Amino acid sequence: MSRKAISNLESLSREELVKELSPIIKEFDASLITEPVTSKQLAVAYTANADTEDPFYIVDIGVIVKQYLQFVKLLPRVKPFYAIKCNPHPAIMKTIALLGGCFDCASKTEIASALALGMNAYNDIIFANPCKQLADIRYARKTGVSMVTFDNEHELIKIKEHWPEAGLVMRIITDDSQSICKFSSKFGVPLHNTTDLISKVKQYGLNLVGISFHVGSGCLSVKSFEAAVRSAHSVFEEAKRQGFDMKVLDIGGGFPGSDDVKPSFAEIADVVRPLLDELFSEDVRIIAEPGRYFAAASHVLCCNVFAKRTTDVVESETNEKSREFLYYINDGVYGSFNCIIFDHAIVTPLVVKEPMMATGEIESTYTSTLFGPTCDSMDTIAKRIPLPELQVGDWLYFDNFGAYTLAAGSAFNGFKTSKHHYILRL
Repeated sequence: MSRKAISNLESLSREELVKELSPIIKEFDASLITEPVTSKQLAVAYTANADTEDPFYIVDIGVIVKQYLQFVKLLPRVKPFYAIKCNPHPAIMKTIALLGGCFDCASKTEIASALALGMNAYNDIIFANPCKQLADIRYARKTGVSMVTFDNEHELIKIKEHWPEAGLVMRIITDDSQSICKFSSKFGVPLHNTTDLISKVKQYGLNLVGISFHVGSGCLSVKSFEAAVRSAHSVFEEAKRQGFDMKVLDIGGGFPGSDDVKPSFAEIADVVRPLLDELFSEDVRIIAEPGRYFAAASHVLCCNVFAKRTTDVVESETNEKSREFLYYINDGVYGSFNCIIFDHAIVTPLVVKEPMMATGEIESTYTSTLFGPTCDSMDTIAKRIPLPELQVGDWLYFDNFGAYTLAAGSAFNGFKTSKHHYILRL
């Protein structure tokens, strides 16, 4: 199987784009939405027609398309290699493949899933895990993958023995102090050690083709991207001094996936774009590993309140008594809300149908705590937050819930959110 990507993507009209996306629309039975509609309106409509109280996702394929178009417009020199680990859902991967994107893989399973889409192993995949199992190295070599990251001499020894023709991309440490999820404690060679590691590559007779970095997932500073690009350029220069003619720059990920995050993708691109042109010649292939950028805003999660408790809370300073509500919903930290633990996410529950008073005003809010469905007290989603009083059977929804959520969710205690509704908004 070989893929056929959409040609002249940026010049297509909306109608032409919908036609090109028809295989995706058909496969996932996606509803085409032509009028402006909010996440809340979607949640209201889909919960009203739900045949059970089970939680579900509303997946908007149109978000993937819009994000891709924005990426290639604002960073025209950079080829997106989607980070599969963020959300390996077939709807996302197949849409990105159809649009012309490539894939960042961290294991042989992820490589296999990319190859199943018809990707060209040599050009369309980067094995971007600096520390790899031998079985995965052998698989990548066997399937024809050409680019692989590394960050230490021990990895070079493995590659020398099991994959000597690999195109090596050296991952460097950059400042990730402004990012929500920091990676430099686990991956990357310190800048003061790059000269020695480049010498080791030369000593082993291996092929150094490029440099990669990752400023951390959820980066909150444009300066982090700027500094990382400049650091990569300095390592390029050092490699040239040692006789390597490198042709690949991987600027990693860390790009925001929703418009309400600052700095915005546009602000980051406006700094990175001219810098890439200034520091790197046209013959250098520049790629990136966006994950959250594509996945975050594509998913809305809807959950049902299936149990409720009321407690009295006495304030220690004033001795005043107040009510607090404890709600239990049918997805939690062992499922989609694992992002609270692994991705340091702070989630915001939104009420699908806010209770109204007789006067037409929205009901007052009360201190509330939200729990997941399992029998573990750690399964806590939000503590002491303001919510209107809810009843058993009410629905909550969570916007921008596609990144690092269902990808790591389990079925602990028998609870698993697996139902999806697909739409296409363009």
